[in-house]
Amino acid sequence: MSSQTGEPSSAATPTMSSPSDLVTSQGRTTIADAVVQKIAGVAAREVSGVHKLGSGAARAFGAIRERIPGSAGPNASQGVTVEVGESQAAVDLDIVVEYGVAIVDVAASIRRNVISSLQRMTGLEVTEVNVSVDDIYLPGDDEETTEPSRVQ
Repeated sequence: MSSQTGEPSSAATPTMSSPSDLVTSQGRTTIADAVVQKIAGVAAREVSGVHKLGSGAARAFGAIRERIPGSAGPNASQGVTVEVGESQAAVDLDIVVEYGVAIVDVAASIRRNVISSLQRMTGLEVTEVNVSVDDIYLPGDDEETTEPSRVQ
């Protein structure tokens, strides 16, 4: 069986479960893109220094969606785009970092956590994790919208 994605294989990268575990003599396991998106999103949010995920438009839409009664709450896959092949995955993340953190260190931590979580939970080989820093969160950004009005 050949890979349909044409993605390069990295035999030197150790994984907790092998991509060959997805196809056995007893059957095939397929993992939906949405599952990979959610795992990557949760893993990225676990990293200290990450304030939120998503570009400006996605965050604005998400904030509106969260206020609708009966909505599912925050979207775990917001700001996450994935390409999933037969045995490999690539991840793109749009993030907002907190002011004062070392962005390079946060990006490296995100990569480690996303790769570790995806390989452990899915058995997919993660070929790349691209991190785009779209904004920086400044302390007090939220206070401006919640300031009470003054009555004279």
